[in-house]
Amino acid sequence: MHTLRTRFKKEIVAEFLPSVRKSNKVIIFCDGMPSLPNKRRVMESFAKKGYWCFHPRYRGTWESGGKFLKFSPEKDVLDIIDQLPKGFADAWSGKKYRVPSPEVYLVGTSFGGAAVLLASRDKRVKKVIAVSPLIDWRAQSKTEPLSLHIRRTENAFGEAYRLVPGGWNKLKTGKFYNPAIHADEIDGKKAFIIHAKDDKVVPLGPTVKFAQAIGAKLLLLKKGGHLSPSIIMKPRSYKKVKKFLGK
Repeated sequence: MHTLRTRFKKEIVAEFLPSVRKSNKVIIFCDGMPSLPNKRRVMESFAKKGYWCFHPRYRGTWESGGKFLKFSPEKDVLDIIDQLPKGFADAWSGKKYRVPSPEVYLVGTSFGGAAVLLASRDKRVKKVIAVSPLIDWRAQSKTEPLSLHIRRTENAFGEAYRLVPGGWNKLKTGKFYNPAIHADEIDGKKAFIIHAKDDKVVPLGPTVKFAQAIGAKLLLLKKGGHLSPSIIMKPRSYKKVKKFLGK
C-alpha cells in the first residue's frame, strides 16, 4: 500500500490511507515528541481492517506550517476532523476525497497521548487509545525531566520542531496541554490507556491516578518501557483493542 499526502487548514500536512472498503470509520494517529513520523505499518494494518487512517504532523513540526505549541496540539486533531466531511485532496494527484459522517477514533503515544485524551472531549470523537500517555507536565520523570527533553529535542531534531516564542515555558506551567487539569471534562468510557510499569520516560503514577479518576479502561504491562504504537498490533493487546473499539 502507498501512503498519500494531504494538507488540512493550509498548514497541517498528513499522510493518509483510504480504507480498503467503503467505510466512514477513521483513525488519526498522534505522535510522541520528539519522534520520527513513521506510522506506515500500523496505518496499513488498520486500513485493511476498514479504517481511513491519518498521520498528521503537528503545526510547526516536520513538513507542516505554523508554529509548534502556538495552539494546544489537540486543536490540530479537531481541525482535521472538521475537514474530513468537507473534503481534502491528495497532494500529488489532486484527487479529491471526503469521509461523510466520520466515525472518529484516535490513537496517541506519549506526547500524542495527551492530544487524544484532550480531543476526546469533542463529541465527534467516539473512542481514544492512549499509549504511555503524557498526563501531567508537573510530574516529571527523574530519568528524563522536561529540561533534558527540551535540550535533546533542540540538539537532535533542530528545525523539525519550530516553536512559538515561549512555547516550552507554556508546558512548564502545567496549565497548557495538560490532561491532568481537565480530568473532570473527560469521559473515561471513551478512553483505553496502555502503560508499562517499567516506563522511565513518562511516570506511571499520574497515569494510574488519572485513569481511576475518569473511569478509563487501563491496561498495565509488566514490561515494555516507553511503549510505541506498535503495541496495539501485538496479538494479546489487539484482542483488547478490538473489543474496546467494538469491531
